[in-house]
Amino acid sequence: MTMKQRIESKLTQAFAPERLEIVDESDQHAGHAGHRPGGETHFRVDIVAAAFEGETRVARQRRVYQVLAEELADRVHALALSTRTPEEARRAH
Repeated sequence: MTMKQRIESKLTQAFAPERLEIVDESDQHAGHAGHRPGGETHFRVDIVAAAFEGETRVARQRRVYQVLAEELADRVHALALSTRTPEEARRAH
């Protein structure tokens, strides 16, 4: 299972998102801190889930980091996160 698949599986199980987009941006970080041969170190995650209702942006991000603690301790160096509720996602369009 790739790191992207692991992230997708864990976030889907934890938050039952309406939308989940995970982009491996590791190739953009070659030569920077945390980059490793083979990539799978830097990801951008856009998640839209009702589970975030009533939470601050920081609380949402902390929840995502908790779910992905094992991956962050092992191979993932960086996550760029967008965490929105379905209503926030609808207003953005």
